[in-house]
Amino acid sequence: MIVGVLGAGQLARMIALAGIPLGLDFIFLDPSADACANKLGEPLIGDYNDPALLAQLAERADVVTYEFENVPAEVAEFLASHTQVHPSPKALAVAQDRLVEKSFFFGLGIPTPDYAAIDSFESLEQAMITLGYPAILKSCTQGYDGKGQSLLKSPDDLKQAWELLQGVPAVVEAFVPFNREVSILAVRSVSGEVVFYPLSENLHRGGILRVSECRADDPMQQQAETYISRLLEALDYVGVLALELFEIDGKLVANEFAPRVHNSGHWTIEGAETSQFENHLRAILDLPLGSTAPVGNAAMVNFIGGLPKTEELLAIPHAHLHLYDKSPRKGRKVAHATVRTESREQLSELVKKLTVLADQVDDS
Repeated sequence: MIVGVLGAGQLARMIALAGIPLGLDFIFLDPSADACANKLGEPLIGDYNDPALLAQLAERADVVTYEFENVPAEVAEFLASHTQVHPSPKALAVAQDRLVEKSFFFGLGIPTPDYAAIDSFESLEQAMITLGYPAILKSCTQGYDGKGQSLLKSPDDLKQAWELLQGVPAVVEAFVPFNREVSILAVRSVSGEVVFYPLSENLHRGGILRVSECRADDPMQQQAETYISRLLEALDYVGVLALELFEIDGKLVANEFAPRVHNSGHWTIEGAETSQFENHLRAILDLPLGSTAPVGNAAMVNFIGGLPKTEELLAIPHAHLHLYDKSPRKGRKVAHATVRTESREQLSELVKKLTVLADQVDDS
């Protein structure tokens, strides 16, 4: 069985690492010859919309998936007319545009922060009269890990924030005084089987995820499952879906969803009976889904821009290091470590130790 993957970054790499023990082969389409997943399968190096490469991928892959949502939706649509593509091109198209995504949430009764569409500096000024400060201005497309975003604290910030967007369509969101950030991962197979992972509690800095911790038996679990189930149904979704949420005084408000395996679910590699990566493959191949039950207490710490010494990381008890085979670069995710323990107290102590090492090399 051959799985085609659009993109060959670290998420594609971890998908392949989960699939190789299942006897799966992989083809990766990516513009970069040194993309970190290429060593784990057959690389097709070129633009995502290269007709010859797409034809080759469509002919040879039994199913195609993607590792990130900035793959052109029309590419997924073309491939879907020739082979199976999961998640669907519709899910990709909705996730690619923040304004479309928020309208989609609204139609499903999933609450979001107040927002307004922005297409000019004048419309931004007008929107701020209603939304008030602080707020966040975001480009509608190509926004991830804090890119294409500006925090608006006062009217003095508007001009520079608008100029940074260079006139692209945008959305401005009211800043919500959240208690915490959480995310939920769900998996749905071709046959319609659905499983949910426990909530992840997340810590971001500079728009980039730093720490995710599994929160088994979280009081917000049922509410999160209700919202993500609506997305699964409306999108006729297949694969892993991630929904990022703010908790505000005991209620959840949606931030965004990702139609793919997700950084906040990396703890599942060692911390769940079945990792998000294996379950994604099971789902798109219509195999029985694996248990999402947590194994002990687990968390994940990202390494951004640089990497501590391997011996320092592995000296931390219960730590599991995952290198991405990527060269250090400012703001780049180059690795993560998971840690799994029997007690929450010990987990907190070890996460602190990993975070200290991460902060020492952080170049974000």
